[in-house]
Amino acid sequence: MLVYLGAAPGVGKTYAMLEEGQRVKAGGADVVIGLLESHGRRLTAKMAEGLEVVPRRTVIYRGRPFTEMDTEAVLARRPQVALVDELAHTNVPGAGNEKRWQDVERILDAGVDVVTTVNIQHLESLKDVVEQITGIRQSEAIPDEVVRRADQIELVDLTPEALRRRMVQGYIYPADRVDVALTHYFRPGNLTALRELALLWLADRVEEGLQRYRVEHGIATPWETKERIVVALSGDAAEQALIRRAARIADRTPGSELLAVHVIRTDDAPGADPAVLAGQRALVESLGGFYHQVVGADVAAAILQFARAEDATQLVLGGAGRGRLAALLLGDRVVDKATRMAGAIDVHVLPHKRKTRAPAMTLPSLTRGLGRARFWWGVTLAALLVPGLTLALVWLPGPGLAGVLLLYLLAVVTVALVGGLYPALAAAVGAGVLADYYFVPPMGSLAIGRPANAAVLAVFVVVASIVSGAVERAARRSRAAARSSVEAATLSDLAIGALRGGNDLPALLERVRVTFGLDSVSLLESDGAGGHRWFVVASSGSMPPERPEDADTEAAIGGTLVLAGHGRSLDAGDRRVFAACAALVAASLEERRSERRAEEHLADRRRTDLLRTVAGDLEPELAVARHAVEGLRDRTAPRTEDEWDELCAQAEGAVERVHGLVADLVDVSRLNGALDVFLRPVDVGDVLIVAVDDLGPGGHDLVLRLPQELPNVIADAVLLTRLVTYLAADALRRSPADAARLHIEAAQVDGRVEIRLVDHTAPVPRMWERDADGRPVGIVPRVCADLARAIGGVLRWEETAGGGCTAVLSLPAAASRAPAAPDVARPGRSGGGGYAGA
Repeated sequence: MLVYLGAAPGVGKTYAMLEEGQRVKAGGADVVIGLLESHGRRLTAKMAEGLEVVPRRTVIYRGRPFTEMDTEAVLARRPQVALVDELAHTNVPGAGNEKRWQDVERILDAGVDVVTTVNIQHLESLKDVVEQITGIRQSEAIPDEVVRRADQIELVDLTPEALRRRMVQGYIYPADRVDVALTHYFRPGNLTALRELALLWLADRVEEGLQRYRVEHGIATPWETKERIVVALSGDAAEQALIRRAARIADRTPGSELLAVHVIRTDDAPGADPAVLAGQRALVESLGGFYHQVVGADVAAAILQFARAEDATQLVLGGAGRGRLAALLLGDRVVDKATRMAGAIDVHVLPHKRKTRAPAMTLPSLTRGLGRARFWWGVTLAALLVPGLTLALVWLPGPGLAGVLLLYLLAVVTVALVGGLYPALAAAVGAGVLADYYFVPPMGSLAIGRPANAAVLAVFVVVASIVSGAVERAARRSRAAARSSVEAATLSDLAIGALRGGNDLPALLERVRVTFGLDSVSLLESDGAGGHRWFVVASSGSMPPERPEDADTEAAIGGTLVLAGHGRSLDAGDRRVFAACAALVAASLEERRSERRAEEHLADRRRTDLLRTVAGDLEPELAVARHAVEGLRDRTAPRTEDEWDELCAQAEGAVERVHGLVADLVDVSRLNGALDVFLRPVDVGDVLIVAVDDLGPGGHDLVLRLPQELPNVIADAVLLTRLVTYLAADALRRSPADAARLHIEAAQVDGRVEIRLVDHTAPVPRMWERDADGRPVGIVPRVCADLARAIGGVLRWEETAGGGCTAVLSLPAAASRAPAAPDVARPGRSGGGGYAGA
């Protein structure tokens, strides 16, 4: 597929597509025009002359004819090349696929090459940016991946001045639209920004192709197609000067990128201060760079692995922090190793003074591997077992030097199993000394009479040390395997929870919070403008962090998402699992947004169904009213007083019913204006009590019942209160004034909380009349079902004994339970006319 990409309408994409079609046809290929949008442009129509055009198909929508590409006709014609204009176009309902790019994919699957066009403002990832530039929201969008899969993308470029000249000359829009276009969308600043946006997007696509080529051909050395400067941060407070210096290096080369990386160590080394890291992140992003965190035991290797993955050309390191003696004996290990392993990457070592003083020399931790408690148990066992075994061997008949050393080796292995390497080494050395003193001639001294005995003792110490090291490594691997099993079980549990909960993002964050024992968890998203502003997408717990620097633990997801936790700092292993959970949360968010986009595409259809419902309800009532009015106006017809009264009653009844439908529409407009959803744990009892109070005094009785223990639900408190209030008010308004009995109940069922509005109207339940499909008749119940879906719930309807209808609202339960409360049986009152605002 060949795609002609343009920064704005009128740059010549369609003309270039037709020109390519003419060139291919001249070369002997079979070319047809599947769809062409010339928009009345003479030059475009002239370029299409001589090319076969597949006739369009006509689709009737809302009583009007529309034409779309006849995909089946193109497939039946089966040319070698098909020209299809405006790839991002949305088809008329009833035309087959929803989007034109889906029709194009069918044509491509049939083996037909496609040449098509698209504008940069229609790419899904750039819709928000284009709206910020132009102030116009694009209604049509195409996934970036569809365009990226093209075999060839050509940018049709035109300077803003040339494009505006074409506009003035009438080549793009009719004369009556030129002035408005030049002063709005086609302003020079807008066109320049859109042009730069198209160039940057296409440059990223070229970069992806280059990276793919390097991976396929095993090329590890960086290609300096673009300067990328990586600055390595250890989390020291003095490294802000290092960041600014790296930013100045990046500023010297236009188009370069600044990347900062901090390595979270997986060994027992102490981690950096989260507050310092948050400040460094803010500084990097304020300078136009990108902040990253990676995990690794070898800091230098992790830094270089990140740099090579990002195709970095320069690496900036801080070269301070050791005293003279330490630098002389050990050197700066990270700097030296990174410099030695950098290869083609240029390394800048910049001196800076550390504010966090590091120890001059470090030795391996004596308690590594099996933990501090087992280390001291091993020391105790070595101090008791080796001397005790020596006493036993001295007082009992000796098995000979070989047998003594075997028993000592058994003791050393036992110590290694309990305490690890270092207690076992001490036990091995001690056992060697004791064996020399008590069992090697001359007895009672450390002198060794025969060289063979000295060799035996040396071999014993070496073997004991090797066995101890092997046992230590086996124990560490066992612990690592156990931890990996726990991590896998944790991720599996979260994934299963995500699958069961659908795209319930707050519930998933609640599981993450409980799993890691945090006080709160937030999913934050940057506005994309340098990361200066953050928004809370979803949260769980009390006082969730609103910025990455407010968090004790964070995990970056891509360039704009951060999973932030507050409550405690996690170790390196937990951070790794936390980052994996962040990826799962990001996938859930993307799924949720995909579903929202699908719902937006169905919004027109829902509005159409709603209007049809209203029209269907109004039409018979208006017919009755019209018939009654005509009868009242016909004074020539002989009628009795009862007949006149009946006509008046018919007219009054129809008007009252129409008034009720209008009231329903007003209520629907109120509901639709309150869909800013903010999900968090909500107490069901508080919501139901407030909903009953909102119904107001007077009217019908109702009964509210709550169990003693009821968990919170994940919902929007305001919208949930309004939903329950409107359902109850609608039920009470429809019921007889002298016989209504509505029960509102709540219970926990299979991990969810159900709120039931049960119709107990006597003698015949009739609060909600239902149609042939079992759905309640009226506007409010249908819109309330959509509102329930918006807050993550499901509204369904069940039959009540006697023919009534029960509304059941099902919501996801939060992890923590609400405080126990006594049973509530509270009568409420609601007004007979209209609804109270919530």
